[in-house]
Amino acid sequence: MAEYVRPTSVDEAVAALQAGSWTVLAGGTDLYPAHVERPLAGDLLDISAIEGLRGITEDEAGWTIGALTTWSDLIGADLPPLFDGLKAAAREVGGVQIQNAATIAGNLVNASPAADGVPPLLTLDAGIALAGSAGTRRLALDAFIAGNRQTARRSDELATAIHIPRPAHDGMRGDFLKLGARRYLVISIAMVAGTLAVEDGKVAEARIAVGACSPVARRLEALEADLAGRTVDADLGMAATAEHLAGLSPIDDVRASADYRRHAALVLVRRLLGRLGGAAA
Repeated sequence: MAEYVRPTSVDEAVAALQAGSWTVLAGGTDLYPAHVERPLAGDLLDISAIEGLRGITEDEAGWTIGALTTWSDLIGADLPPLFDGLKAAAREVGGVQIQNAATIAGNLVNASPAADGVPPLLTLDAGIALAGSAGTRRLALDAFIAGNRQTARRSDELATAIHIPRPAHDGMRGDFLKLGARRYLVISIAMVAGTLAVEDGKVAEARIAVGACSPVARRLEALEADLAGRTVDADLGMAATAEHLAGLSPIDDVRASADYRRHAALVLVRRLLGRLGGAAA
């Protein structure tokens, strides 16, 4: 019979993880649908009672998002325009009931190629903190997510927080766009996120990421480099070309073909840059 444990501290959770093989439960919005009409195959470690893992704090270095912070918590938080893209993604994560339960960290640990939170967090240079038997370590998000449903989390480690460093440029603004087969409650066909910093009417820094078009969401570093120094206006999106997206590897599936995904991603990148550029002009 499967065992259920609900620790009240990180140390207690890590001790359990070190001693056995557990499925970690937080919001449960990925776990429960995957087990409709069938029992859990293994032991369940419910971390929802651990104190101190929920909420968003700020210090001189940046922001810390606790592992039990929900999407609704994020939407309601007082955060600068830098987080507008992440907040826009939060509103796309299922309905309000899902947003009230689902955790931001769980979206990362689940490591779906279509996880809405990953592209905006990549553009925030996010890192994830992991507590384990050997201590605590922090990994950049692009080093943490290793592939489709694969992460660098060790079996004795628990994700405890997401860290967002304060950017070098003041007034940086974020945005997010998603394409699905319908407007709401849908898995992405393609999605893009971006942050933009402007100085003297020109791009000081741009970060652009595309999701659902590769096993792992990816930053478009060549496009970011080409945007530097460009005049910021509503036509900024025309700087993006198909060559900038050449490193993506979309697939054919029931939602879209690879060619459609690639084209859609380019359209979304251009729209996103146009929105960011128009807002900053």
